[in-house]
Parts: sequence; C-alpha cells; structure tokens
Amino acid sequence: MAIIDTLLKLLHVFVCLVLMFVVLLQQGRGGGLGAAFGGGAASQVFGGRGAGNILTRATAVCAAIFMLTSVTLAYRSSSQDRALAARVELEKMKKAEKGTHKKDKPAPSASAAPSPTAPSTITMPTSAATDTAPASSGSAAP
Repeated sequence: MAIIDTLLKLLHVFVCLVLMFVVLLQQGRGGGLGAAFGGGAASQVFGGRGAGNILTRATAVCAAIFMLTSVTLAYRSSSQDRALAARVELEKMKKAEKGTHKKDKPAPSASAAPSPTAPSTITMPTSAATDTAPASSGSAAP
C-alpha cells in the first residue's frame, strides 16, 4: 500500500510540473498582455494554429490525470483516517467495557493492601520541641 501511495504522489507531482510547463508554453487566445507590449504572431514558436492543437490536447490530458490523481490521493488519505477513527472508537468501547466490569466488582476492604498505582501516605513524626524555637522566659530580648 505504501508503494502505491508513493507512486501516486510521484505521478501527481510529475503531471503537475508537466501541466505547468504546457500551460506556460501556450499562446494566449486574445493576445492578452503579450499583444499590448508588442508580442505578435511573429513570436509564436510552432506557428499559428498547429501548436495550439498539440498543446491543448496535452493540457487536457495532463489536467485529467492531475484531477484523477488528486481525487485518488484524497480518497486514500480519508480512508486511512476512517480506519484510524474506527480503531479509536474500538479502543473507547474496550475501555468502557473494562470500566463497567470494575464497577461490578466489590470494593476492597480497608485491611487490603494498597494498589501499586495508588499514592502511599507517609506520616512524619511531629515534634514540637525540635520544630519550634525555644520559648522565651518572659524577659525582654536585648
């Protein structure tokens, strides 16, 4: 499947480049800006009418191939997205199934050992004598 995708992408890029080249070679029908700046029929590369047929046909073929590869690549990309979405939905269903099974189980008793994922509570000894400053004897401090 990856080889087909790679070949389609290469074909798509190649056809895109050829299409740009063929379109740029064509002479404008109405002359356009070329006629305004002195470009006339004398500057045509292949003659007046013969090149138009070949370039027009090449443009049509390249455009058709370009559109087909575009649609094919878009479809293949979206089908991969649908497969991924289906897999995610399946995982959600599995998690939901596991979640309902946990609710059906009886709660562990207080004497049971804590689970390894539960945070353990550490109690620290508190000593008022070591944590606080010595009390003053009632005399003023210098």
